[in-house]
Amino acid sequence: MRLYIFDADDTLRRTLVPGQPSPRAPEEWELLPGVAKRLRRIRWGEDAVLGIASNQDQVGYGHVDLSVAHRLLVDLAEAASGWRPPAEAVVLCPHRLDEPCECRKPEAGMLRRILSYYGIPADRALFVGDAETDRDAARRAGVPFLPARDFFGWSEDRR
Repeated sequence: MRLYIFDADDTLRRTLVPGQPSPRAPEEWELLPGVAKRLRRIRWGEDAVLGIASNQDQVGYGHVDLSVAHRLLVDLAEAASGWRPPAEAVVLCPHRLDEPCECRKPEAGMLRRILSYYGIPADRALFVGDAETDRDAARRAGVPFLPARDFFGWSEDRR
């Protein structure tokens, strides 16, 4: 079994509200081009399992409720892959940017939590993200990293 962990914003989805870093409601996001096509080729639950690790500081600032932000990520995983991962495999950092924590990427807390949940060693996982903080979190967790543009085969402009 292989574990694929994905960042959410600008890796799987984009926010439709200008200037807003992450969605606060179901109608405020859409999948990025090619995401569903690529992820629906994987046999989820048989050959692979999925996790999401996403910084969601909008929770800490009071712009969105923790349960809503988590539900949006679980719904994102299902929309992208056609497979609904366990809620425990969808992890977010709710802390404000100025609030120190062990979960906010580039820290490895969220990745380690997902690895632990599934009981899968780091070398059997892959973290896909769009930012240097994603790459750094993967390195700190000992998880191989692949940029989203390479995983999904995007050119520079994916809008």
